[in-house]
Amino acid sequence: MPSLITQVKSKLFIHSSRKSLHALDGAYASLLHGRSLDFEDLRKYEYGDQVRDIDWRATARLGAPLVKRHRAMRMHTIMFVVDTGRSMAALAHDEKSKKDLAILATGVLGVLALRHGDDFTMVYGDAERVRRRAPGRSEGALEHALRTIDKAIDESTASSDRDALLSYVTRTISRRMIVVVITDEAPITDETERMLRRLRVQHDVLWLTVRDADPVLDHTTRTIRSDVDSRWDVPDFVQGDLGIVRELTAQTEADAARLAETLKRMEISHAALDGQDDAVSQLLQLLNRRSHAGI
Repeated sequence: MPSLITQVKSKLFIHSSRKSLHALDGAYASLLHGRSLDFEDLRKYEYGDQVRDIDWRATARLGAPLVKRHRAMRMHTIMFVVDTGRSMAALAHDEKSKKDLAILATGVLGVLALRHGDDFTMVYGDAERVRRRAPGRSEGALEHALRTIDKAIDESTASSDRDALLSYVTRTISRRMIVVVITDEAPITDETERMLRRLRVQHDVLWLTVRDADPVLDHTTRTIRSDVDSRWDVPDFVQGDLGIVRELTAQTEADAARLAETLKRMEISHAALDGQDDAVSQLLQLLNRRSHAGI
């Protein structure tokens, strides 16, 4: 099987220029609140560096922007909470695999964590079982984690259970972490909100929504949609029905609005990932919004 981390890196470099990679690094650093830092040296300013890190005295003396580089004295742990239930075997908004998009999102943030000397762990599962991987801090460990997501989604015969994943974290994880929830567009419940309130007290939380493909297509596509949970085919007479499309769109937008309002109220950073081509830029926007918001 080809290396998943190699595929992630290739997409990272294809869809982000050198400047964008520096921007991702700088934006990722905004997650690391409370990290104790020791000054190490100076280097040239690069796009994406924080203005507050510029050494103005050295810049004036040498005539070129310089930033202070620090050495972290305390690492952070990124916890990926990944829905690996049956619904994640469906298609994303870009008509490609939701599974592959979840792997890409986990891989990009995992690569950034490794570049910054942090470790990571992962909680994953479905309605039948929730599991946790031990913390890792190497590309080998990240590769294993990505393969775990790939295999878990392929082999899952149970429905997704996001609330069970969040409940597991609130019950078993006491050490403060940066929790990254990766899930789909299924509506949040009152239980979801209750779990998020508990999580937010203990951890920094980010929420990544993997957007679903449109359930109803135009007749011209000659494609039949099937629901991954019920295995039910969308009837042909539904295809291209504008009334049904409007109703489904309204419901999806209402569910998304409730999620956005809930996360905003709890000061939880959020991004909706449309597909693999846009995922890197959407993650960068998420991290930048978090940085500018100062949370």
